[in-house]
Amino acid sequence: MSDLRGCSRVPASAQTGPHEQLAALIERRRGQVFRKPVAPYSAEAFARFSAVCPPGAPLIVDSCCGVGESTLHLAERFPGHFVLGVDQSADRLSRAPALPFNALLLRADMADIWRLLHEAAYRPARQYMLYPNPWPKIGQLARRWPAHPVFPRVLALGGSIECRSNWRVYVEEFALAVKLITGIDACVDEYVPSMPITPFERKYLASGHALYRCGVHAG
Repeated sequence: MSDLRGCSRVPASAQTGPHEQLAALIERRRGQVFRKPVAPYSAEAFARFSAVCPPGAPLIVDSCCGVGESTLHLAERFPGHFVLGVDQSADRLSRAPALPFNALLLRADMADIWRLLHEAAYRPARQYMLYPNPWPKIGQLARRWPAHPVFPRVLALGGSIECRSNWRVYVEEFALAVKLITGIDACVDEYVPSMPITPFERKYLASGHALYRCGVHAG
């Protein structure tokens, strides 16, 4: 299992709050359908998942799960749910721990998997975005999940959705995007987990970073 050690820096950015173009970007895309073709490797991975977990089963989605430590934690915490961990890196997934029967890791494009889940009528009970790449430069807004054209589909999947980061601006953008797309107010809070569940969470705590969280129930 990967263990990130040493000192870590909080993402450096000229932004001190949500990007000034986020609201305009979301409004411009309103009503549009994200039509990028699903990658074949994502479709193959999703077929493996759907063969073992039908749409009606209690489901938790661990987005961009890295080495799968959080997937293992969630599977142990919620034994009555099937936990799907997804990451695009074969190298990270190759370092995953052994998982219990109620969990599966897939190498796939996360944007593809969100769309395939929605199209197949899966409705997760919980979704997690744990320490996504913050892409902190002002010009990198479109790379962040809250600004991505797939984000409305993520919210449409529903359930309790939680985002965590060591960069408060990212979590504030998550909350703002939720409000703009669904009308739901979401709060951002600073918190200290009782037990880190990802290598990044452990590393950031060891480096003395403040951690931030936003949770919303999307129906």
